Amino acid sequence: MQPSSCDTFVALPPSTEGQRIVFGKNSDRPCDEVQEVVYFPARDYGAEEKVECTYIEIEQVAHTHAVVLSRPAWLWGAEMGANEHQVCIGNEAVWGRESADGDEALLGMDLVRLGLERADTAEKALDVITELLEKYGQGGSCMEDECSFTYHNSFLISDRKEAWLLETSGKYWAAERVQGGYRNISNQYGITTKIDKEHPEMREYARSKGWWDGESQFNFATVYSFTTTARIEASWSRLSEGKKLLEKSNGHITAQTMMDILRDKDSGINMEGMFMTTGSMVSVIPTNPALPGVHYFTATPGPERSVFKPFIFVKHTKQLKETTSPSYGPDDPVKKKPRFQSKPDRKHELFVKHEVVTAIIDTYKDRGKKITDNMRQLEKEMMKKMEVLLSYGVLEPDCLANLFTSSVQEEMATYSKS
Repeated sequence: MQPSSCDTFVALPPSTEGQRIVFGKNSDRPCDEVQEVVYFPARDYGAEEKVECTYIEIEQVAHTHAVVLSRPAWLWGAEMGANEHQVCIGNEAVWGRESADGDEALLGMDLVRLGLERADTAEKALDVITELLEKYGQGGSCMEDECSFTYHNSFLISDRKEAWLLETSGKYWAAERVQGGYRNISNQYGITTKIDKEHPEMREYARSKGWWDGESQFNFATVYSFTTTARIEASWSRLSEGKKLLEKSNGHITAQTMMDILRDKDSGINMEGMFMTTGSMVSVIPTNPALPGVHYFTATPGPERSVFKPFIFVKHTKQLKETTSPSYGPDDPVKKKPRFQSKPDRKHELFVKHEVVTAIIDTYKDRGKKITDNMRQLEKEMMKKMEVLLSYGVLEPDCLANLFTSSVQEEMATYSKS
Protein backbone atom coordinates (compact mmCIF):
# COMPACT_ATOMS: atom_id res chain seq x y z
CA MET A 1 0.00 0.00 0.00
CA GLN A 2 1.36 3.40 -0.97
CA PRO A 3 2.01 6.03 1.71
CA SER A 4 -0.99 8.25 1.21
CA SER A 5 -2.07 9.20 4.66
CA CYS A 6 -1.98 12.03 7.18
CA ASP A 7 -0.52 15.50 7.50
CA THR A 8 0.41 17.13 10.80
CA PHE A 9 1.19 20.81 11.41
CA VAL A 10 2.41 23.04 14.20
CA ALA A 11 2.85 26.81 14.26
CA LEU A 12 4.60 28.72 17.03
CA PRO A 13 5.20 32.43 17.64
CA PRO A 14 6.12 34.52 15.70
CA SER A 15 4.23 32.69 12.91
CA THR A 16 0.95 32.73 14.89
CA GLU A 17 -1.33 35.54 16.01
CA GLY A 18 -0.80 36.31 19.68
CA GLN A 19 1.37 34.25 21.97
CA ARG A 20 -0.19 30.93 20.95
CA ILE A 21 0.83 27.60 19.52
CA VAL A 22 -1.52 26.13 16.92
CA PHE A 23 -1.41 22.37 16.26
CA GLY A 24 -3.37 20.53 13.58
CA LYS A 25 -3.71 17.11 12.01
CA ASN A 26 -5.77 15.26 9.43
CA SER A 27 -5.99 11.54 10.10
CA ASP A 28 -6.20 9.82 6.72
CA ARG A 29 -7.32 6.24 7.04
CA PRO A 30 -9.32 3.57 5.16
CA CYS A 31 -12.63 5.14 4.07
CA ASP A 32 -14.77 2.57 5.94
CA GLU A 33 -12.99 3.08 9.27
CA VAL A 34 -14.76 4.88 12.13
CA GLN A 35 -12.79 7.39 14.18
CA GLU A 36 -13.99 8.14 17.70
CA VAL A 37 -13.15 10.96 20.10
CA VAL A 38 -12.78 9.75 23.68
CA TYR A 39 -11.71 11.15 27.05
CA PHE A 40 -9.82 9.36 29.81
CA PRO A 41 -9.40 11.10 33.19
CA ALA A 42 -6.14 11.15 35.14
CA ARG A 43 -5.66 8.02 37.21
CA ASP A 44 -3.35 6.40 39.77
CA TYR A 45 -2.24 2.77 39.57
CA GLY A 46 -0.79 0.25 41.97
CA ALA A 47 2.65 -1.31 41.71
CA GLU A 48 3.01 -4.17 39.21
CA GLU A 49 -0.13 -3.17 37.25
CA LYS A 50 -0.10 -3.73 33.50
CA VAL A 51 -1.77 -1.95 30.60
CA GLU A 52 -3.07 -3.82 27.57
CA CYS A 53 -2.27 -1.87 24.42
CA THR A 54 -3.53 -2.85 20.94
CA TYR A 55 -1.47 -6.04 20.64
CA ILE A 56 0.80 -6.35 23.67
CA GLU A 57 0.72 -5.80 27.44
CA ILE A 58 3.30 -3.53 29.07
CA GLU A 59 4.05 -2.19 32.55
CA GLN A 60 1.74 0.60 33.72
CA VAL A 61 3.09 3.73 35.42
CA ALA A 62 2.01 5.03 38.83
CA HIS A 63 0.03 7.94 37.36
CA THR A 64 -1.45 8.77 33.96
CA HIS A 65 -2.56 12.25 32.88
CA ALA A 66 -6.03 13.07 31.58
CA VAL A 67 -6.17 12.75 27.77
CA VAL A 68 -8.56 13.44 24.90
CA LEU A 69 -7.94 11.24 21.87
CA SER A 70 -9.09 10.89 18.29
CA ARG A 71 -8.54 7.28 17.31
CA PRO A 72 -9.62 4.48 14.98
CA ALA A 73 -12.33 2.79 17.01
CA TRP A 74 -10.77 -0.69 16.84
CA LEU A 75 -7.49 0.04 18.61
CA TRP A 76 -6.15 1.15 21.99
CA GLY A 77 -3.90 4.03 20.95
CA ALA A 78 -4.68 7.19 19.00
CA GLU A 79 -3.92 9.00 15.76
CA MET A 80 -3.76 12.31 17.60
CA GLY A 81 -4.70 13.89 20.89
CA ALA A 82 -3.78 16.12 23.81
CA ASN A 83 -3.36 15.91 27.55
CA GLU A 84 -4.25 18.11 30.50
CA HIS A 85 -0.80 19.73 30.39
CA GLN A 86 -1.47 20.88 26.80
CA VAL A 87 0.92 18.43 25.20
CA CYS A 88 -0.32 17.55 21.69
CA ILE A 89 0.88 14.62 19.57
CA GLY A 90 0.13 13.43 16.05
CA ASN A 91 1.87 10.60 14.22
CA GLU A 92 2.61 9.80 10.58
CA ALA A 93 3.34 6.60 8.72
CA VAL A 94 6.85 6.59 7.25
CA TRP A 95 8.72 4.04 5.19
CA GLY A 96 12.43 3.73 4.50
CA ARG A 97 15.32 1.35 3.98
CA GLU A 98 14.60 -0.57 7.19
CA SER A 99 11.77 -3.10 6.80
CA ALA A 100 8.60 -2.28 8.72
CA ASP A 101 7.50 -5.91 8.77
CA GLY A 102 7.87 -7.75 12.05
CA ASP A 103 6.18 -9.21 15.08
CA GLU A 104 3.33 -7.51 16.91
CA ALA A 105 4.64 -4.88 19.29
CA LEU A 106 3.57 -1.32 20.07
CA LEU A 107 1.82 0.54 17.26
CA GLY A 108 2.87 4.12 16.59
CA MET A 109 -0.67 5.00 17.63
CA ASP A 110 -0.13 3.24 20.98
CA LEU A 111 2.99 5.39 21.44
CA VAL A 112 0.93 8.55 20.83
CA ARG A 113 -1.38 7.67 23.70
CA LEU A 114 1.41 6.49 25.98
CA GLY A 115 3.33 9.71 25.40
CA LEU A 116 0.29 11.79 26.27
CA GLU A 117 -0.61 9.75 29.34
CA ARG A 118 2.90 9.75 30.80
CA ALA A 119 4.47 13.15 30.01
CA ASP A 120 3.74 16.74 30.99
CA THR A 121 6.02 18.37 28.38
CA ALA A 122 6.77 17.72 24.72
CA GLU A 123 10.37 16.73 25.41
CA LYS A 124 9.34 14.30 28.13
CA ALA A 125 6.79 12.76 25.73
CA LEU A 126 9.63 12.25 23.25
CA ASP A 127 11.65 10.51 25.97
CA VAL A 128 8.68 8.29 26.93
CA ILE A 129 8.13 7.25 23.30
CA THR A 130 11.80 6.51 22.58
CA GLU A 131 12.28 4.55 25.83
CA LEU A 132 9.23 2.40 25.06
CA LEU A 133 10.44 1.98 21.48
CA GLU A 134 13.78 0.67 22.75
CA LYS A 135 12.13 -1.69 25.25
CA TYR A 136 9.19 -3.06 23.24
CA GLY A 137 9.74 -2.09 19.61
CA GLN A 138 7.10 -1.08 17.08
CA GLY A 139 5.14 -3.46 14.89
CA GLY A 140 1.84 -5.06 13.96
CA SER A 141 -0.84 -4.31 11.41
CA CYS A 142 -2.10 -0.73 11.48
CA MET A 143 -5.33 -1.57 9.69
CA GLU A 144 -8.39 -3.57 10.79
CA ASP A 145 -7.91 -6.11 8.04
CA GLU A 146 -6.30 -9.51 7.40
CA CYS A 147 -4.17 -7.72 4.79
CA SER A 148 -1.24 -6.51 6.89
CA PHE A 149 -0.37 -2.81 6.66
CA THR A 150 2.78 -1.87 8.55
CA TYR A 151 5.01 1.17 8.82
CA HIS A 152 7.50 3.07 10.95
CA ASN A 153 6.38 6.30 12.61
CA SER A 154 7.20 9.95 12.86
CA PHE A 155 5.67 12.19 15.52
CA LEU A 156 5.06 15.90 15.87
CA ILE A 157 4.86 16.81 19.57
CA SER A 158 4.11 20.25 21.02
CA ASP A 159 3.47 21.95 24.36
CA ARG A 160 3.16 25.54 25.56
CA LYS A 161 6.71 26.55 24.62
CA GLU A 162 8.10 24.37 21.83
CA ALA A 163 7.65 21.42 19.50
CA TRP A 164 9.69 18.33 18.71
CA LEU A 165 9.82 16.30 15.50
CA LEU A 166 10.65 12.64 16.21
CA GLU A 167 11.34 10.22 13.37
CA THR A 168 11.86 6.49 13.80
CA SER A 169 13.16 3.53 11.84
CA GLY A 170 12.67 0.33 13.80
CA LYS A 171 14.13 1.11 17.23
CA TYR A 172 16.43 3.81 15.86
CA TRP A 173 15.41 7.46 15.87
CA ALA A 174 16.37 11.10 15.52
CA ALA A 175 14.66 14.21 16.92
CA GLU A 176 14.70 17.90 16.09
CA ARG A 177 13.59 20.74 18.37
CA VAL A 178 11.35 23.44 16.87
CA GLN A 179 11.29 26.64 18.93
CA GLY A 180 9.66 29.09 16.54
CA GLY A 181 7.98 29.42 13.15
CA TYR A 182 6.07 26.50 11.67
CA ARG A 183 6.63 22.87 10.70
CA ASN A 184 4.59 20.25 8.89
CA ILE A 185 5.19 16.56 8.32
CA SER A 186 3.81 13.96 5.97
CA ASN A 187 4.72 10.36 5.11
CA GLN A 188 8.46 10.81 4.69
CA TYR A 189 11.54 11.55 6.73
CA GLY A 190 12.23 15.26 7.16
CA ILE A 191 15.05 15.54 9.69
CA THR A 192 18.29 16.30 7.84
CA THR A 193 21.48 17.54 9.54
CA LYS A 194 19.94 19.39 12.52
CA ILE A 195 19.62 16.57 15.04
CA ASP A 196 19.07 17.60 18.65
CA LYS A 197 18.57 14.12 20.14
CA GLU A 198 19.18 10.65 18.73
CA HIS A 199 19.44 6.96 19.48
CA PRO A 200 23.05 6.39 20.65
CA GLU A 201 23.62 3.64 18.06
CA MET A 202 21.64 5.19 15.19
CA ARG A 203 24.67 6.36 13.16
CA GLU A 204 26.71 3.23 13.73
CA TYR A 205 23.76 1.06 12.65
CA ALA A 206 23.47 3.04 9.41
CA ARG A 207 27.22 2.67 8.83
CA SER A 208 27.05 -1.10 9.45
CA LYS A 209 24.29 -1.42 6.83
CA GLY A 210 26.33 0.50 4.25
CA TRP A 211 23.89 3.43 4.19
CA TRP A 212 26.49 5.93 5.47
CA ASP A 213 30.24 6.02 4.98
CA GLY A 214 30.92 7.28 8.52
CA GLU A 215 32.78 10.33 7.23
CA SER A 216 30.42 12.56 5.26
CA GLN A 217 28.01 14.90 7.07
CA PHE A 218 25.20 12.80 8.53
CA ASN A 219 21.75 13.53 7.06
CA PHE A 220 19.07 11.39 8.71
CA ALA A 221 16.50 11.69 5.90
CA THR A 222 19.08 10.89 3.20
CA VAL A 223 20.54 7.95 5.10
CA TYR A 224 17.32 6.27 6.25
CA SER A 225 14.96 7.04 3.33
CA PHE A 226 14.38 4.87 0.28
CA THR A 227 17.07 5.15 -2.36
CA THR A 228 14.36 5.84 -4.95
CA THR A 229 11.74 8.57 -4.58
CA ALA A 230 8.84 7.01 -6.49
CA ARG A 231 7.09 5.78 -3.36
CA ILE A 232 7.08 9.15 -1.60
CA GLU A 233 5.96 11.42 -4.46
CA ALA A 234 2.38 11.75 -3.15
CA SER A 235 3.51 12.66 0.36
CA TRP A 236 6.14 15.08 -1.00
CA SER A 237 3.42 16.94 -2.91
CA ARG A 238 1.24 17.27 0.21
CA LEU A 239 4.23 18.27 2.33
CA SER A 240 5.21 20.98 -0.15
CA GLU A 241 1.65 22.30 -0.51
CA GLY A 242 1.24 22.31 3.28
CA LYS A 243 4.35 24.47 3.66
CA LYS A 244 3.00 26.91 1.06
CA LEU A 245 -0.33 27.22 2.88
CA LEU A 246 1.44 27.88 6.18
CA GLU A 247 3.76 30.43 4.59
CA LYS A 248 0.76 32.21 3.06
CA SER A 249 -0.48 33.07 6.59
CA ASN A 250 2.94 33.33 8.26
CA GLY A 251 2.71 35.74 11.18
CA HIS A 252 -1.08 35.45 11.30
CA ILE A 253 -1.73 31.71 11.73
CA THR A 254 -4.84 31.02 13.82
CA ALA A 255 -7.17 28.09 14.52
CA GLN A 256 -9.20 29.18 11.50
CA THR A 257 -6.08 29.13 9.32
CA MET A 258 -5.34 25.59 10.43
CA MET A 259 -8.93 24.44 9.83
CA ASP A 260 -8.82 25.93 6.33
CA ILE A 261 -5.58 24.07 5.60
CA LEU A 262 -7.05 20.77 6.82
CA ARG A 263 -10.07 21.37 4.57
CA ASP A 264 -7.96 22.10 1.48
CA LYS A 265 -8.67 19.58 -1.29
CA ASP A 266 -6.48 20.98 -4.07
CA SER A 267 -3.35 20.23 -2.02
CA GLY A 268 -4.46 16.65 -1.28
CA ILE A 269 -4.30 17.41 2.46
CA ASN A 270 -8.07 16.88 2.70
CA MET A 271 -7.97 13.40 1.23
CA GLU A 272 -10.71 11.57 -0.64
CA GLY A 273 -10.93 8.06 -2.03
CA MET A 274 -10.12 4.64 -0.56
CA PHE A 275 -7.92 6.47 1.94
CA MET A 276 -9.68 9.57 3.19
CA THR A 277 -9.60 12.08 6.04
CA THR A 278 -11.60 10.24 8.72
CA GLY A 279 -10.93 12.68 11.58
CA SER A 280 -9.37 16.09 12.14
CA MET A 281 -7.94 17.99 15.10
CA VAL A 282 -6.89 21.61 15.73
CA SER A 283 -5.51 22.78 19.07
CA VAL A 284 -4.83 26.33 20.24
CA ILE A 285 -2.40 26.54 23.16
CA PRO A 286 -1.57 29.93 24.73
CA THR A 287 2.01 30.19 25.94
CA ASN A 288 0.59 31.72 29.14
CA PRO A 289 -0.02 28.79 31.55
CA ALA A 290 -2.89 30.68 33.21
CA LEU A 291 -4.95 30.37 30.02
CA PRO A 292 -6.66 27.18 28.83
CA GLY A 293 -5.83 25.22 25.71
CA VAL A 294 -8.74 24.61 23.35
CA HIS A 295 -8.77 21.36 21.37
CA TYR A 296 -11.14 21.09 18.41
CA PHE A 297 -12.12 17.68 17.00
CA THR A 298 -14.48 16.67 14.19
CA ALA A 299 -15.04 12.98 15.14
CA THR A 300 -16.43 12.61 11.61
CA PRO A 301 -14.91 12.09 8.15
CA GLY A 302 -14.42 14.89 5.63
CA PRO A 303 -13.49 18.13 7.45
CA GLU A 304 -15.21 20.22 4.77
CA ARG A 305 -18.53 18.70 5.81
CA SER A 306 -17.79 18.44 9.52
CA VAL A 307 -17.83 20.77 12.52
CA PHE A 308 -14.71 21.37 14.61
CA LYS A 309 -16.03 21.11 18.17
CA PRO A 310 -14.17 22.43 21.24
CA PHE A 311 -12.84 20.50 24.22
CA ILE A 312 -11.21 22.07 27.31
CA PHE A 313 -9.65 20.10 30.16
CA VAL A 314 -11.46 20.77 33.45
CA LYS A 315 -11.62 18.76 36.65
CA HIS A 316 -15.08 17.22 36.22
CA THR A 317 -15.09 16.57 32.46
CA LYS A 318 -17.89 14.21 31.46
CA GLN A 319 -17.45 11.20 29.18
CA LEU A 320 -17.98 11.84 25.46
CA LYS A 321 -20.80 9.36 24.85
CA GLU A 322 -21.99 10.59 21.44
CA THR A 323 -18.53 10.12 19.88
CA THR A 324 -17.58 6.89 21.69
CA SER A 325 -17.96 3.72 19.62
CA PRO A 326 -19.51 0.46 20.88
CA SER A 327 -17.13 -1.72 22.90
CA TYR A 328 -16.90 -5.48 22.38
CA GLY A 329 -14.39 -6.32 25.11
CA PRO A 330 -12.64 -9.71 24.88
CA ASP A 331 -15.06 -10.76 22.11
CA ASP A 332 -13.71 -8.09 19.78
CA PRO A 333 -12.26 -9.72 16.61
CA VAL A 334 -9.14 -7.59 17.11
CA LYS A 335 -8.44 -9.43 20.39
CA LYS A 336 -8.95 -12.94 19.04
CA LYS A 337 -6.33 -14.87 17.06
CA PRO A 338 -6.29 -15.13 14.13
CA ARG A 339 -7.20 -11.44 14.19
CA PHE A 340 -9.60 -9.51 11.98
CA GLN A 341 -11.83 -12.42 10.98
CA SER A 342 -14.83 -10.09 11.04
CA LYS A 343 -15.62 -6.39 11.45
CA PRO A 344 -18.23 -5.39 14.03
CA ASP A 345 -20.26 -2.20 13.73
CA ARG A 346 -18.14 0.54 15.32
CA LYS A 347 -20.27 3.56 14.37
CA HIS A 348 -20.93 6.02 17.20
CA GLU A 349 -24.06 8.16 17.40
CA LEU A 350 -22.59 11.25 15.74
CA PHE A 351 -21.04 9.17 12.96
CA VAL A 352 -24.41 7.59 12.12
CA LYS A 353 -26.20 10.94 11.91
CA HIS A 354 -23.32 12.55 10.01
CA GLU A 355 -23.37 9.69 7.48
CA VAL A 356 -26.99 10.53 6.62
CA VAL A 357 -26.26 14.25 6.31
CA THR A 358 -23.23 13.59 4.10
CA ALA A 359 -25.44 11.61 1.70
CA ILE A 360 -27.88 14.56 1.53
CA ILE A 361 -25.03 17.03 0.91
CA ASP A 362 -23.74 14.84 -1.93
CA THR A 363 -27.17 14.32 -3.49
CA TYR A 364 -29.02 17.62 -3.16
CA LYS A 365 -26.99 20.69 -4.09
CA ASP A 366 -29.20 23.45 -2.62
CA ARG A 367 -30.17 21.54 0.49
CA GLY A 368 -26.59 20.40 0.94
CA LYS A 369 -25.30 23.97 0.77
CA LYS A 370 -27.82 25.06 3.39
CA ILE A 371 -26.70 22.28 5.74
CA THR A 372 -23.02 23.10 5.22
CA ASP A 373 -23.65 26.82 5.77
CA ASN A 374 -25.46 26.06 9.02
CA MET A 375 -22.58 23.85 10.16
CA ARG A 376 -20.05 26.61 9.42
CA GLN A 377 -22.15 29.15 11.28
CA LEU A 378 -22.35 26.90 14.32
CA GLU A 379 -18.59 26.39 14.23
CA LYS A 380 -18.02 30.14 13.95
CA GLU A 381 -20.20 30.78 17.00
CA MET A 382 -18.36 28.12 19.01
CA MET A 383 -14.97 29.59 18.09
CA LYS A 384 -16.11 33.07 19.08
CA LYS A 385 -16.99 31.79 22.57
CA MET A 386 -13.68 29.96 22.83
CA GLU A 387 -11.77 33.11 21.89
CA VAL A 388 -13.04 34.77 25.09
CA LEU A 389 -11.71 31.88 27.18
CA LEU A 390 -8.39 31.85 25.32
CA SER A 391 -7.97 35.56 26.01
CA TYR A 392 -9.28 35.89 29.56
CA GLY A 393 -9.24 32.41 31.09
CA VAL A 394 -11.83 30.09 32.62
CA LEU A 395 -13.80 31.53 35.54
CA GLU A 396 -16.26 28.65 36.05
CA PRO A 397 -14.61 25.33 35.09
CA ASP A 398 -17.66 23.21 35.93
CA CYS A 399 -19.59 24.99 33.17
CA LEU A 400 -17.18 23.43 30.67
CA ALA A 401 -17.43 19.84 31.92
CA ASN A 402 -19.91 19.06 29.16
CA LEU A 403 -18.49 21.42 26.51
CA PHE A 404 -17.63 18.90 23.81
CA THR A 405 -20.76 16.82 24.30
CA SER A 406 -23.07 19.84 24.21
CA SER A 407 -21.27 20.99 21.04
CA VAL A 408 -21.90 17.57 19.46
CA GLN A 409 -25.56 17.83 20.42
CA GLU A 410 -25.77 21.27 18.83
CA GLU A 411 -24.26 19.86 15.66
CA MET A 412 -26.82 17.05 15.54
CA ALA A 413 -29.61 19.58 16.18
CA THR A 414 -28.34 21.53 13.17
CA TYR A 415 -28.73 18.40 11.06
CA SER A 416 -32.35 18.06 12.19
CA LYS A 417 -33.19 21.70 11.43
CA SER A 418 -31.78 21.33 7.94
